[in-house]
Amino acid sequence: MTYTPELSVIHVPVSDPRVRPLLRELGDEYSRRYGKDAHAEFSRYPDEEFTAPHGGILLLLLEHGEPVAGGAFRRYDATTAELKRIWTHSAHRRKGLARRVVAELEREASARDYRRIYLTTGPRQPEARGLYLATGYAPLFDTEADPEAIGPLPFEKHLPATATHPGKAARP
Repeated sequence: MTYTPELSVIHVPVSDPRVRPLLRELGDEYSRRYGKDAHAEFSRYPDEEFTAPHGGILLLLLEHGEPVAGGAFRRYDATTAELKRIWTHSAHRRKGLARRVVAELEREASARDYRRIYLTTGPRQPEARGLYLATGYAPLFDTEADPEAIGPLPFEKHLPATATHPGKAARP
């Protein structure tokens, strides 16, 4: 997997216009796989949960200034970040960009003293399931069971401890 040097990572609020392709494509994809009510997933969490003051972040990978991939996390609990909205633009898939997004989110979560990442993906998203298994996430479900019988597929990954920065108290 190769990343072009033109890629840059930016942190943005959900309201940033560059986030629209992410939300539109994710909504369309969810609707194709799960039906018309899938768009409700985006209103399930307030946008502020994906901002630093609330323990979250939303980032985009830009290529020549255009969003090609992105993702977010929100505070799940005091030591756990929950990944949400992992996306790769439909014209840029199969280039390792989702792995890059997950790695960036893990790095950011670790820098914010989270010790664990939790996430769920839908049973009709084998690509996402494969991504999380390939990037070291432990399935919290029976991988031999029919995914449709399970519902949302939960995963977790424990992050390595990092040294506390001077003047920054470690989280309990």
